[in-house]
Amino acid sequence: MNDQIKQIAERLRGLRDVLELTAEDIARDSDISAEEYRLAETGDYDISVSMLQKIARTYNIALDALMFGEEPKMSSYFVTRAGKGVSIERTKAYKYQSLASGFMNRTADPFIVTVEPKGDDEPIHYNKHNGQEFNLVIEGRMLINIEGKEIILNQGDSIYFNSKLPHGMKALDGKTVRFLAVIM
Repeated sequence: MNDQIKQIAERLRGLRDVLELTAEDIARDSDISAEEYRLAETGDYDISVSMLQKIARTYNIALDALMFGEEPKMSSYFVTRAGKGVSIERTKAYKYQSLASGFMNRTADPFIVTVEPKGDDEPIHYNKHNGQEFNLVIEGRMLINIEGKEIILNQGDSIYFNSKLPHGMKALDGKTVRFLAVIM
């Protein structure tokens, strides 16, 4: 796993130590499996943004503190210049670029997500988290599967959905997909 994942794992361990909680406490409080949380702390596991968001919301800390090790400081506005958002590459095929990392007390987390194409035989990775999500395709075509329903989105298409339902996406046509994801 890459250095960014190892750094996130260290921040998770640090948060747990500061709060004097067990891995089981954090898993229970954040509605994630204890095994998944323990794996996340190793730094050898592909940590999902939704898991980090659950933990951040549970303990009322900024998602950015877990993802990037920085606390947001702006309260009136925050500008992210094109291509300059703080990014994290969880795997070679999945990259998040935060568009509001410096804004405090956000009620939504906007990201530009880049999904690299995979082979047709590779399964879609499913995720679920509290709240709702909005996706707008900026470039390419993608398949989004929400609780077994497959929907194809083309450039300019958008979808708003209940993110408590299992969902995952896949780049189509052998081309990279970029989309705006707003997690609320």
